[in-house]
Amino acid sequence: MSSRTLILVLLLGLSLGVSAQTQTSAPTLEERMSQDEFNAAGLDKLSPEQLKFLNEWIQSKGVSAIGAPIRKADGTTEFYVDNSSREIIESVIVGKFKGWTGKTKVKLENGQVWQQAESGKSGFPMESPRVKVKPMSLGSWLMYIDGCGCDIRVKRVE
Repeated sequence: MSSRTLILVLLLGLSLGVSAQTQTSAPTLEERMSQDEFNAAGLDKLSPEQLKFLNEWIQSKGVSAIGAPIRKADGTTEFYVDNSSREIIESVIVGKFKGWTGKTKVKLENGQVWQQAESGKSGFPMESPRVKVKPMSLGSWLMYIDGCGCDIRVKRVE
């Protein structure tokens, strides 16, 4: 696939479902992607002027409205920059849930990965339980697992 085609596919994917009215400041591609992702997309081959144009084009389309994750300088990823994009998430844990053990990670069918954000052990083994992740105060999240009674604060890690 040529770098032009890859860039067009990337731009199309970023712009889907985005309101043209949204004019909030979108993070640059350099902020959204790891260096490996940036290089794999061929964006490192763009001149500074081309990259500036591409970032401005993304900004003009209001791409920040899709809530795309931002990779920070320290290597962590921020998934919900704008609290208004925090909505209840309903999904199913992929495979067996063994209970909360302190730093438990769970992968959901929607592809998200969440990690226990508070200490403690609770719950019991369950096969592919339904979950609801609700936004709470101060940017935190609470995961409810159907049939467990072991609700716990979590943070999104993927």
